[in-house]
Amino acid sequence: MSPKRQSLLPFFLILPAIIFFLIFFALPLISGIQTAFTTPEGELTLANFEKIYGKSFIKAVFNTLSLVAIIIPIQLALALVIALLVNTRLFGTSKFLFICAIPIALSEIVAGIIWLSIFTEKGYLNVMLHTLGFLKQPTIYLSYEKPATLFMTIALTEIWRATAIVMLIILPGLQMIHKDYFDTADIFGASRLQKLRYVTLPMLKPTIRTSLIIRTVLAFQMFAPVLVLAGRAFPVLASETYRIQFFTRNIHLAAAYALIIMVISTAFVLFYMRSLRTRWSA
Repeated sequence: MSPKRQSLLPFFLILPAIIFFLIFFALPLISGIQTAFTTPEGELTLANFEKIYGKSFIKAVFNTLSLVAIIIPIQLALALVIALLVNTRLFGTSKFLFICAIPIALSEIVAGIIWLSIFTEKGYLNVMLHTLGFLKQPTIYLSYEKPATLFMTIALTEIWRATAIVMLIILPGLQMIHKDYFDTADIFGASRLQKLRYVTLPMLKPTIRTSLIIRTVLAFQMFAPVLVLAGRAFPVLASETYRIQFFTRNIHLAAAYALIIMVISTAFVLFYMRSLRTRWSA
């Protein structure tokens, strides 16, 4: 192979990835931004953002941010604990990992239906409590009159469904930490808690940053469990985007909603990149 062809080889190897990115990410993004700032007649306008601003929009933003604020820290903590347990490689940890990863194989709709079967009026929770004598009549948990219960149920569903995603990102990062660091800490008499604080967590910072970015972006796209469990009683940004697109058939308003989701997600990504920088990436 000639030197010229050899120098061009890396560009040819990444060409399929570039084409894939342009077709499925860049072009739809440009089209979405253009749609959000135009009228059906093609004129530039900010009216789409003015129309969506109201009580339903504020409620959707509040609900979405509240879910993210609760779900992400709990999932990160649970994922870290599970990854640390699996990394001990004690007897049964491989089976424990398999059990924890099962929810990943389920779609969001299926996960929502599973938890719906637990919390409905004739669901497993009411049946169990009634059988044990704690309830005389079924309790209605999923109701617009009980927003706190709806919030808790949706949060539990997402924590159960997607914690394994964070765990499977953290576990390889944990396994890549060289044993020499822990041996050195043992020489200086560090306790397990000190090794976790001063060795494990600092070395995991890039992995934690990656997991937070991926999980937060996915959390802002949360839609199916909310739709199954609450319908319109608990609006979030993604469900409002779906409603506007498929029920009002207004693609311009839906694009404005989608653009807002992207802007908020990007703000979180920049925050993570800034706050979780390592010395070598600063």
